[in-house]
Amino acid sequence: MQQEDIWNVEAAQRYDTPGSGMFAPEVLVPAVDRLTELAAGGPALEFAVGTGRVAVPLTERGVPVTGIELSQPMIDQLRTKADEATVPVIVGDMATAVAPGRYPLVYLVYNTISNLLTQAEQVACFRNAARHLTPGGRFVIELWVPELRKLPPGQQATVWHSESGYIGLDTYDVLRQHVVSHHFRFDDGTQARLFRSPHRYIWPAELDLMAQLAGFELESRHADWAGAEFTAESRSHVSVYRLPPDH
Repeated sequence: MQQEDIWNVEAAQRYDTPGSGMFAPEVLVPAVDRLTELAAGGPALEFAVGTGRVAVPLTERGVPVTGIELSQPMIDQLRTKADEATVPVIVGDMATAVAPGRYPLVYLVYNTISNLLTQAEQVACFRNAARHLTPGGRFVIELWVPELRKLPPGQQATVWHSESGYIGLDTYDVLRQHVVSHHFRFDDGTQARLFRSPHRYIWPAELDLMAQLAGFELESRHADWAGAEFTAESRSHVSVYRLPPDH
């Protein structure tokens, strides 16, 4: 599965769920609040800007946002909400694409760094972030913690969510640190609609080493955007990496 094939027209049209899921105010507002604070009045660059879930409200808060995005259908969906002058977008891979200028803040939300399927690409993503930052600038990553403790011995799949009309399960390849997320949606009929996305999962300690290779230091890590303490039981984290002021 190539990322260009996954994030096609159908996926882009289904992506936005205003007021619910990842678009719910309790999910989105704390992220926008924290990123506004970290931008400190400067512009921001979003890797994998998608349909503008975060970029559009961040722009409305007075933070100019430029995006990098691989999927043209996702950009087309963004354009229904913000034009090129409001949220300019460079078409390309977040590990290699270059946006004009330098930024005090680069960010990558909702597990998207795991869409890069090799360790080398993920390290390149950190280096690309460093390339775009001003001295002392920050790179912010929101990422889930791998849930291998839930994987029974001898089994390769876990159901991570189940509700009426929806089942989410992950299949693991622990040798390559790969996981494929399967999203099944169904009604009262006999047919289900499946959406799948491949990822390479990253442990927090590995993520920190990637950051070091690109010249970053870990400034903070919390369990969510609101600043909850990160513990061994946390299912995700928001990690803020910073370049030295003389970088």
